[in-house]
Amino acid sequence: MSLIMHAGSHNKNVFKTLIAAEYVGVEIKMAENFQMGVSNKTPEFIKMNPIGKVPVLETPDGPIFESNAIARYVASLKPESSLLGSSLIEYGQIEQWIDFSTLELDANLRGWAMPRVGYSPYIKPAEENYISAVKRGLGALNTHLASRTFLVGDSVTLADIIMTCNLAFKFKVVLTKSFTSEFPHFERYFWTMVNQPKFSKIIGEIKQTETVPPIPSAKKPEAKPKSEPKNEAKKEKASKPKPEPEAAPEEEEAPKPKAKNPLDLLPPSPMVLDDWKRLYSNTKTNFREVAIKGFWDMYDPEGYSLWFCNYKYNDENTVSFVTMNKVGGFLQRMDLARKYAFGKMLIIGNEPPFKVKGLWLFRGTEIPKFVMDECYDMELYEWTKVDLSDEAQKERVNQMIEDFEPFEGETLLDAKCFK
Repeated sequence: MSLIMHAGSHNKNVFKTLIAAEYVGVEIKMAENFQMGVSNKTPEFIKMNPIGKVPVLETPDGPIFESNAIARYVASLKPESSLLGSSLIEYGQIEQWIDFSTLELDANLRGWAMPRVGYSPYIKPAEENYISAVKRGLGALNTHLASRTFLVGDSVTLADIIMTCNLAFKFKVVLTKSFTSEFPHFERYFWTMVNQPKFSKIIGEIKQTETVPPIPSAKKPEAKPKSEPKNEAKKEKASKPKPEPEAAPEEEEAPKPKAKNPLDLLPPSPMVLDDWKRLYSNTKTNFREVAIKGFWDMYDPEGYSLWFCNYKYNDENTVSFVTMNKVGGFLQRMDLARKYAFGKMLIIGNEPPFKVKGLWLFRGTEIPKFVMDECYDMELYEWTKVDLSDEAQKERVNQMIEDFEPFEGETLLDAKCFK
C-alpha cells in the first residue's frame, strides 16, 4: 500500500500519523519537495483538500485530510493493534481523550503560545483566559493519571499519541517546569510517552523551556529604498511563502546510519532469547518442570548474565497503585533493551511499605552500558550478579521467574514481566 503525506516534515500534526505508523508497521512517504504556502495552493492539492490545509494523506483509495482522521485511518490498518482499544468502551474512551486533547488542551495552548512566538496578536485578557483553561485541563488530566500509566488501558493507544504530539511543541515554548510541576502525574506521563522509542524516533529530543517568550514588540515597517519599483516590492513580498505554524526553523540533517549495538558484535550464543521468551509465554501447566527446566537447559553463562535488583527506597512505597505505576514506568523505559533482556519485577507485601525486587537476564556478562546510561531508573536499584555456584540463589531465580508465593515469606501484591 502506497501512502504519501503532503505536509512539512516538522509539523506535530504529521507526527501523530508517523508514530501510529510505527506501531502498526506501515510505511508512509513524505511528498517530495513540499513547500508550505506553495505546494498546498496548487490545483492538485486543492482537489485533495478544498481549503488547502495540511496535512493530507494520499492513499490508493483517495485522500484524507484533518490530522486526527488521518491518524485514525493509519491506526486501523492493523486490526489486531491495540491503538484503537480492545473493546467498544475502550474505543469510546480513546475518542474521548482525543477530543479532550484537541479541544481542552491543544486549542488553549495554541492560543497561549502563538502570540508569544509572533504568529498572532498579543491580547493580555485573552492570554489569561487561555492559561486558566490550560490549568483546568491539566488538573483534570493529572487527576485521571494519578492511578494510570496510559490514558486508556494498559498500553499505548492513539489517545496517548495524539495527546503527546499536541503537548510536545508547547513544552518547548510555554510549559515551563515551574508551570508543569503543579501537575506531577501529568509530568510523569508526558516524559514516559516522549521517551518511548517509537515516539522519540519521530518527535526527537524534547527540551523543556525555562522561560515563556517575552511579548513580541510591535515592529515599525522598514523604509523602502527610493529606487525600488513598487511592483517589484509587491512581487517579492508575494513570493515569500507564509511560514508553517509549529515548523522547525531549520531542516534537520539526514539521519546518519545507526552504529551497531556492541551486544550485536558479541560471539554467537547457543541461547536464543526469543526461544526462552516463547517458552515462558506458552507454558501454562507444569511450569517448574517445563519452563524452569527449559531455562537452565538453554542458559549460556558465557553469553548472558543474571542479575538481582532491589529498589533502594522501598520505605517510600506506601501506596500500592503508585508503586505499581512506578514499576510499570521502569519497564516502559527499559523498552530500549527488549532485544537483549528478559526481566521479572515483583511488588511484595500485603501492606505498606511495599518491597520492589527484580530478576534480569541480560545479553553479555555485564549489565549493558547503554542501558545504564539511558535508563535513569537503573540507579534507583541495587544490582547484584547471581552467583550460579550458589544453589540458594539459583532457587531464588526459579521462584522469581515463576512468581512463587509466598516469596521470601511474604505475599505478592503484583508481578510484572519484561519480555
